[in-house]
Amino acid sequence: MNYLESAVLGVVEGLTEFLPVSSTGHLTIVERLMGLEVDDAGVTAYTAVIQMGAILAVIIYFIRDIRWIVAGWFRGLANAERRDELSYRLGWYTIVGTVPIGIVGLALKDVISGPLRSLWWVGGALVLWSVVMVVAERRATQTRGEGELTMRDAVMVGLWQCVALIPGVSRSGATISAGLVRGLDRVTATRLSFFLSIPALLAAGLFELKDVSGSGISAGQTIVGTAIAFVVAYASIAWLLRFVAHHTITRFVPYRVALGLIVLAFLLAGVSPR
Repeated sequence: MNYLESAVLGVVEGLTEFLPVSSTGHLTIVERLMGLEVDDAGVTAYTAVIQMGAILAVIIYFIRDIRWIVAGWFRGLANAERRDELSYRLGWYTIVGTVPIGIVGLALKDVISGPLRSLWWVGGALVLWSVVMVVAERRATQTRGEGELTMRDAVMVGLWQCVALIPGVSRSGATISAGLVRGLDRVTATRLSFFLSIPALLAAGLFELKDVSGSGISAGQTIVGTAIAFVVAYASIAWLLRFVAHHTITRFVPYRVALGLIVLAFLLAGVSPR
């Protein structure tokens, strides 16, 4: 991998991490086009590490919310009378909602970084999960806001987040869809998706950091990719929150389906390696 390739991957990561189009799917496609071995431990680790740039963008963008949630969580631990506060509850929702993907991610690590990085999975998931997104929007009542979140919501959204371990599904596409099915309004579902992304992606990046150091990918290339991912992701977060306030996530479906069908068509034609 050279510096140009690391920069391109940083742009792809930052642009797609929080949009419901699948960052891992896009990274897999771009890496294949670059001639990189997508199931190589170093390349897989690199894609996980540059996600930390996107996570840093989330942390900075939501820093006031994060401080409020952390402070409220600690206040609730110390004082039972404060445990009805939304900040305390959101703290637990984020923790509990992250547990499923932590367990599944560790249990299926070799499958996720190996067989699931196939373009067949990417193309198929881009198309098939689009159907789920459409159904979720059609079933959405959007009758509940952030103040009405429950632990059941957090668990269900956390479970759906596990499906996003399949490249092409999209973590935000899965979690926002889950929130809509649960009756949350679109902005609340999106904010919960962002909160759950912080521990999940940060843990994945730290876990994979050791594999990058011994892969031949330089620290400079990793820093470049991570920095670019941060800048692009920050802009993407701001844009997405404004977008979902007035539009459905099905606006992304035509693009997802078109890309998925193109990938599958090339594979069936034997143009791209499997």
